[in-house]
Amino acid sequence: MVARYYWTIRSILKEKPHLKKYLTRCRHCGILFFTHPRNAGRSDLGCPFGCRQAHRRKNAIQRSTEYYQTKEGMEKKKHLNARRSSANHLPDLSCDENDDLDLLFDRTTVCHIQLVTGLVEGRFIDLAEVYALLKKILRQHSIDWKQKLFYGAGNYRKNSP
Repeated sequence: MVARYYWTIRSILKEKPHLKKYLTRCRHCGILFFTHPRNAGRSDLGCPFGCRQAHRRKNAIQRSTEYYQTKEGMEKKKHLNARRSSANHLPDLSCDENDDLDLLFDRTTVCHIQLVTGLVEGRFIDLAEVYALLKKILRQHSIDWKQKLFYGAGNYRKNSP
């Protein structure tokens, strides 16, 4: 999967070499990814494949922990817990047309697809276009040009060379 990802990046750069300045490396996992033009040249970015969210969540938990250990934070938490236990909220059952795609792709991934597609095509891509593209891709049947082999077909030689 990673080799295919890097092959795709190389093929994009071969066709559009001006996009190389938007390519950066994740400071956490080291993967290459395209970034927004305003972030070009930065080396302190996290990739949109999980590192960015993990770093943001870690910092949010640290800030929250520090706040709720103060006297003011303890009082607020006491109020929040009391209100939460007394509230009787019904779950929101609203239905969105992109709910099935939201289960497969998180919002960050969809936004990254929007960014990279916009960079490659050289125009602004609307989120509705990205969702339509993802729906189209998920509906397509794969065209597998490789012949299917039965289990163990590669082990027909008893003696190794």
